[in-house]
Amino acid sequence: MFRSSILLAVLLTVSSLTPAETVQVAVAANFAAPMDALAPVFERATRHKAAVSTGATGKFYTQIQNGAPFEVLLSADDATPARLEAEGFAVPGARFTYAVGKLVLWSAKPGVVDKDGKVLKKGGFAHLALANPKTAPYGAAAVEVLVRLGLFKTLEPKFVQGENIAQTQQFVATGNADLGFVALSQVQKDGKLTGGSVWRVPTNLYTPIRQDAALLSKGKDNLAAKALLDFLRSNQAKTVIKSYGYDF
Repeated sequence: MFRSSILLAVLLTVSSLTPAETVQVAVAANFAAPMDALAPVFERATRHKAAVSTGATGKFYTQIQNGAPFEVLLSADDATPARLEAEGFAVPGARFTYAVGKLVLWSAKPGVVDKDGKVLKKGGFAHLALANPKTAPYGAAAVEVLVRLGLFKTLEPKFVQGENIAQTQQFVATGNADLGFVALSQVQKDGKLTGGSVWRVPTNLYTPIRQDAALLSKGKDNLAAKALLDFLRSNQAKTVIKSYGYDF
């Protein structure tokens, strides 16, 4: 019993002496709200801090290639982290899927979007927002849906294109677009719609949005970077992530 107490005291002392570090994290725009919720939990659990930048995955890819100081990437897809790893910008074998995203058609106004998405065929709206499909995976998924429904050419003149999914959501929230394709995580919290009307797009209409995390080369020696990736795998983190509508 005495020896166990000494061992526990030693472990606590070692833990308290471990230096707290900060990790520079590039976060896909769709994951902004969950990351805001997770960051303080991560800090309380590990004493490390996460300095978060949000944006389009495609733009982060270019920035990382050009020497941006990011140490962890939480991507909106699985292709970008794999590409960065192949090109030597990410640590091999460290990437994993931290969430599987869901696409929705959303209007800030109740009653505009029906639960089956028939509004897309009925029309009656002036503008349809979606993220840039070249840099934002959710934008690419939206295009895929419209193509499969045979509506892309018909609706293309009504497109309002956001630089990323955050700007796309803002177009709809401010009324600059009547409706738009956004991430479920942007309009759901604790399992409930935060407002407006929504069609949860069937997942068989678009390629699964597997969102991978990557340990970037600049973060390979950063304790906080490794701690964050471990934290995202924890049940505590998964509970928060799931509350925003993601799967695993």
